[in-house]
Amino acid sequence: DKEVRAIFLRLFAQLFQGYRSCLQLIRIHAEPVIHFHKAAFLGQRGLIENDFLTKVLNGMAFAGFVSERGPPFRTCDLFDELVAFEVERIKAEEGNPPKMIKHVRELAEQLLKNENPNPHIAFQKVPRPTEGSHLRVHILPFPRINEGRVQELLQEGLARSQGAPTATRGDKKCVVPAGPPVGTFICS
Repeated sequence: DKEVRAIFLRLFAQLFQGYRSCLQLIRIHAEPVIHFHKAAFLGQRGLIENDFLTKVLNGMAFAGFVSERGPPFRTCDLFDELVAFEVERIKAEEGNPPKMIKHVRELAEQLLKNENPNPHIAFQKVPRPTEGSHLRVHILPFPRINEGRVQELLQEGLARSQGAPTATRGDKKCVVPAGPPVGTFICS
């Protein structure tokens, strides 16, 4: 699952390389508006006649992509790093399938780490109810809450969370790296 996601991550990183250099931030309203200059993007990449990419850029999904990823100050993720810093690596791996597969596996591992930053913490699954359990009538009285025990449990939980290791990737906001300008690469 993660390797398939990594392949699509690479595909979209290649497809949208340099998209940040074609974003315009318009501040005429209280809330800034982000505009993507499609003609400049297609022209600089030499893809004006490309029907597929033109349709992708005109779609609602890409409009959502621009509104979500357009702000220059937000939480960065693996896609931002791939678009900004791995352009040359992706280009160099085009003719070398073993290197491409190695990179896909590295991305898949990173995706797994981002989704599960603390793998040593196991979550217990809730068992399925037995067949016919809904037919049985059993009403148990609601137990009384011991306020002292509740406070003890809260204190234990706070102490545990303060001693827990921090996640591998924080949600700190930063300036999104722009990556190379669109004109530095031409797609075939």
